[in-house]
Formats: sequence, C-alpha cells, structure tokens
Amino acid sequence: MDWLSLQRHYVTPAGLPARAGRLLALGRVLAGTQYDVLPNPFARERSGAGEYIPLAMRRPSVRTNLCRTVVDESVSLLFGDTHWPAVMAEDARTVRALGMFAREAGLASLMTEAAILGSVGSVAILVELVDHAPRLTVLETAYLTPVRDMATGALLSVTERYPVAGRDLAAQGYAIAPERMETRFWWQRVWDRDDCVVFLPCPLGEEPSARDPVRSVRHGLGFVPLVWIRNPGRGGAGDLDGECTFERAIDTVIEADYLMSQAGRGLKYGSDPTLVLKTGGFPEGDARQGGAATALTLPPEGDAKLLEINGNAAGAVLAHYRELRQLVLEQLHGNRAHGDRIAAGQSGRAMEMMCQPLIWLADRLRHAYGEGGLVPLCRMLCRFSSVVEEGVRLGGVLVRDLDPAGLALQWPPWFAASENEVSSLASGLVAACAGGILSRETASRVFAASTGCADPAAEWERIGAGAGDEEAE
Repeated sequence: MDWLSLQRHYVTPAGLPARAGRLLALGRVLAGTQYDVLPNPFARERSGAGEYIPLAMRRPSVRTNLCRTVVDESVSLLFGDTHWPAVMAEDARTVRALGMFAREAGLASLMTEAAILGSVGSVAILVELVDHAPRLTVLETAYLTPVRDMATGALLSVTERYPVAGRDLAAQGYAIAPERMETRFWWQRVWDRDDCVVFLPCPLGEEPSARDPVRSVRHGLGFVPLVWIRNPGRGGAGDLDGECTFERAIDTVIEADYLMSQAGRGLKYGSDPTLVLKTGGFPEGDARQGGAATALTLPPEGDAKLLEINGNAAGAVLAHYRELRQLVLEQLHGNRAHGDRIAAGQSGRAMEMMCQPLIWLADRLRHAYGEGGLVPLCRMLCRFSSVVEEGVRLGGVLVRDLDPAGLALQWPPWFAASENEVSSLASGLVAACAGGILSRETASRVFAASTGCADPAAEWERIGAGAGDEEAE
C-alpha cells in the first residue's frame, strides 16, 4: 500500500475542479482519516466466504499521524503563545487600531487554524462586518475557485461550491421535499468586487443558475473580501496552491503505520499462540479454543504443540520504525530533538540549534502566512475603514480611514532568552547607545522584541512618557 494506491479509494464528486480531489485527499491525511475508506479492520484475515483479505484492504490498527505532528509543531512555532508578531506601521493610530483588531478578532487562534488547514497547499480567510465589527472565517480552498487580475494579482471573483445533503439544506431553512432529504445538492455562492451572490441549491448533475434573492447581498466594497494564502513551495505568483507541507512523506508514514500494526498483531499472537493437536487417528473434532493452561486428554500416540514465534522480531520492528520516523522528520524538517535527553534548562540559542530544521520550516511559513497572510489581512481592514460608511468598530469605537502605509511585522525570537542572554543583550545595547551607533528608540524596540514584548512600539511610548514625567518633576 502506498499513497497512490490509497487515493484510488477516494471519490470526488463530479463537477468540482481537478485540484479539489487532491486537496481533499491531503486533507484526509491531515485529519488522520485517510484509512477510513478501507472496509476491513486490521485483525480481520478472512472474509465471510473464507477468502483471504490482503493487508492493503485492511485499516491499520496503529496510526502514527506524523504528518499532523510536524504541522502542529511548525505552526506552534509560527503563531504560538510567545511567537505572535507585532504589527508595525508609519501611523501610530493604525498600529493601535490593528492591535485592538488582533485582540478582538482572536487573530492568533484564527491564523493558527489557517496555517494548519493551509498546510495542504492553500487557505482563504473571509472578512465580513457584523454591526461594523469585523468577523473572520477560515475557508478550505478545495471548494473555492478564484479568478485573478493577471496584471496585479488581485482577486476578481471567488466561487465557493460543494455538495450537501437535502436534509442539511432543510435544517438551514430551504424548502426541501421529504422524499429528497437524502438527495445531494450543489450549494454555491460567488463573491466579486461588489456582490455576494448565493444561488438556489440544485441536484448534482445540474448547474446552479437561479439567484437566491433572500441570501444574496450587495456589499459595494470595490474588492473581494477574501485573503488567499498560498503555502510556501513550488509555483509562481499566479498559481492557486503552494506545496503541501507533508505530501512527500506520506508513503513513508503509511509504511510505518502498517509496520507497527503488524508488529502489534505479532505481539498479540505471541501471547496466545495457536495450539496444534495430533490425535493419533482419532476423528477430528472442532478446533479447540482456550489458553495453554487448559487441560488436554490425548491417546498414548497423540501430541500437542504450540506454534510459537521468536520474540526478537519485535525489537527489529521497533528499530525499523525508528528509522522510518527519522526519515519522515528529515523529509519534513520536523523536530528530531528528544525532550527526555535534556538534563537542564537550555539557553534560547541552544534551543534554536537543537530545533534548527523545524525553525527552517517555520521561517518559510512566516513569509507565507505573515507577509502573505497577516499583512494583507491588516491592509484589507484598513480598506474596510475607508470604504464602509461610519468605519469599522474596534474597541467599541468606530474607526475610519486607517492608513496602511509601512505595514510590516516584527517577529519575536524563536525561543525565550535566558537571564544571562538578556543581561548580555542589555549591556550591549547600552554600550551601543553610549557610543552613538544606535538610537535609544531602536535599542528599546530590539530589547523589547528579544524579550517577547507583544508591542515594542507601545513600550517605547511608555518609556517616553516616563521620561517626560521625570522632567516635569
């Protein structure tokens, strides 16, 4: 069993673009459900008719989920609790407003979800206003088809289309006949620069054409309110999807899953081996069941044996699995450090060296989901504040005409610095300021960012305010 063979079991509804099948298949691996389409559990060797069931038609009893492990670790290093970047801009008012936007919209958790879903190739974020307050929704791009301006790369329209059961449509208020509750329908909506058009559902095999006048709205923004984020990797600026973070290791993970499942099956057999009876000419009876402690009565010429296996194979299997696991982590730039081998607290620089491959992966993700996702999202909010009448509600106050000039991200260090590192950095910055080769503002921002301060710009403002109070006294 390999990844190509497993994908043949997946069914993609006709009418979706070709890329949708690939993204949905990769989404199964991310969710850990890639084997659910196989009809037999791993312990079932024979069908009801007595035919042998090949291993490729059985679901592994052990699922290592190494692909999801690497994705979770890299995203935690990207947008984790102490890794959220500070948003910088030329206008201090814009910086404060975007900081409020990040807190109220829960951007840290939302961008974490987007980076996990986008690991298959791409992800999209829908931006809407509810009573002037921004509301964000993460969308899987397997069901989205964008149209871009070839000159600027800006979105001209995005079509969302996927199959849904009639019962689910009825629960959403659609009038569905009772006999069509299990019928599959197309649900489709299209965003363009001025409208969000929702179509009336139609059965699979037909094309949605009738507009739903109740659910369709005209937003009149002048732009499509979605941010399309490509995962890093192959392709140019015009490609819809980047490279999947974990696709090249799926074959190895499948091998590891089946290997560990077979090893578990062997250990179970070793604890209760098959009993063979030699009856010496007596007629055969039903197969005997029970453990080795069950008493047997045999004729003088009879015999009984246990079909035992050598337990040394278990050690060889575990050694082979460790090699496969190491290979997967090398392919995906995962974290190969073992926490149980760390005897004492490590400095931030030591932790970086220990997790260097994972940092290389997370650094690529910073470009894709930071400069390619979070910055365009903040820029879109500034556009909302300019085109929406009365502006955007942030912190309970309507804000208008935010200036996006100079939008950038300032990332914190990968790992928290130790006390010695903080002391050395502070001494070095003081010496640099005294020597006239660094301004106090730059030194303050460098030190604040290195120590994990969420907003270095606000920290400098507080320093300035404190100095002003001292002069006044």
